Amino acid sequence: MSSWVGIAAASWGVVMGAAPALQIRKMIRAGGAEEVSPSYFGLLIVGFVLWIAYGISLGDWALIVPNTVALTTAVGALAVALYFRRRHRPDDSRPA
Repeated sequence: MSSWVGIAAASWGVVMGAAPALQIRKMIRAGGAEEVSPSYFGLLIVGFVLWIAYGISLGDWALIVPNTVALTTAVGALAVALYFRRRHRPDDSRPA
């Protein structure tokens, strides 16, 4: 029973890890990232790196794989958010 639960939890962890892709899609469709908090993704990224390191120390693929997926999508979401924020930043060089 516990091995089945572990497989189910790790599988769902991969799905949860891919969830930021929904935010990426929303930012691309909207053409902006005003409603997205880059700090939120920054905090998540630190957590994912820690969980991956912990999983590596234990040799536990059920921790490594989902958190690697989550890290990848969170980095992607942060990159897209920062791209749109820089792209839509007002031009400070123009006179007021």
